[in-house]
Amino acid sequence: MGARYRDTLFAVEPEKRLLRVRFRLHNASEETWRRDDGFCLGWQLFDPDTTLFIAEGEWTPLPRDLAPGEEAEAEVSVSLPGERGRYHVYVSPRKEAPGWFYEQGWPFLLVEAKVEGGRAELVQAKATTLGGLRRARLAGSLRKAFTYPVLTIWRNRSLIRSMVRRDIAARYRGSFGDVLWTVLNPLLLMLTYFFVFGIVLRARFGGDPSRSGFALYFLAGMLPWLAFSEPAGRAPTVILDHRNFVKKLVFPVEILPVNQVIAGLVTQAFALVVFLLLLLPTRGAIPATIAWLPALLIPQILFTFGISWFLAALGVYVRDLGQVIGFVLTLWFFLTPICYPEESLPAAAVPFLEKNPIFVLVRGYRAILLESSPPSFGALWKLYLLSAGVWILGHAWFYKLRKSFADVI
Repeated sequence: MGARYRDTLFAVEPEKRLLRVRFRLHNASEETWRRDDGFCLGWQLFDPDTTLFIAEGEWTPLPRDLAPGEEAEAEVSVSLPGERGRYHVYVSPRKEAPGWFYEQGWPFLLVEAKVEGGRAELVQAKATTLGGLRRARLAGSLRKAFTYPVLTIWRNRSLIRSMVRRDIAARYRGSFGDVLWTVLNPLLLMLTYFFVFGIVLRARFGGDPSRSGFALYFLAGMLPWLAFSEPAGRAPTVILDHRNFVKKLVFPVEILPVNQVIAGLVTQAFALVVFLLLLLPTRGAIPATIAWLPALLIPQILFTFGISWFLAALGVYVRDLGQVIGFVLTLWFFLTPICYPEESLPAAAVPFLEKNPIFVLVRGYRAILLESSPPSFGALWKLYLLSAGVWILGHAWFYKLRKSFADVI
């Protein structure tokens, strides 16, 4: 449909910043292209990053009238700006009334050039359509959305490791237990909930009505919650707590929430060791299905990263977010069947609460650690999709807002 471009040749005059495009123009439409009707060739210049229009060149009349299926030699000369940068040139037929044919979905020649030191250079050229260009940009954006957070973490891995170590040490420095509180804190928290629900309220899980069974099911549910709630609760104030890094240093501020997520994983690792030490004498062995643990950790980590990035950026602008998120996390905890069995939930509420990603993780942890079965695949693939989406959107939100952090703090 439309136009085709054959035997395309490009010549560049670097000093003059002049680009000449020669090709055989083929009429692939069902209409005869007549010079007298205003058919001509032209070019427009765009910024490749923002797609903003920059300039338009003179229109070149067709060499002759072209009937459907005919072709003719054509040449277009493009003058590039003197400003340093990359440019996209769209070369396309046009007519006075309908305008540019590439805007109607016709193929056009896309030429990428760059100007540096007052000299022009051809980068690449191809025939494409606006739809193809949009799809390529979307694919590039998705690829960048997935890879950029990973590259950021990888490039700053030494700094992250150092800051996590310092954060954990500084949290309890000067106290009697020192770093031992990294273990004691989650342990005391779990013992408190165990006392209230397991002993005072005598809550039991149907599969194992014993007190030790309640302890195991409760602790298995607490494992993903600890790794999520700790960084999510601290994220709203992390940028404000490190305001000097934002205002006075060239510092990758996106790693600040990352440090807290990894610190939360350290807490979870200690809690997992406590759980396994309790599991051995009560059950006699650690189930082989623990090998499924990485399949649950991946979406858990992605989801926690995304939420932490989102809250960290929002907390710069909403100073009360730290207090609000504390209440939200408390409500979230009690809406997740961690310290009580799922059977105690109203039947009408279960379909809605099952959409809670922490609910899915709690079920998965209990399945692999206590029930010797793999996590439910139907819920797991949905959790992967949700976590990947939260990971991308959370980082994009943080990346977009971080440029104005220094102006707000």
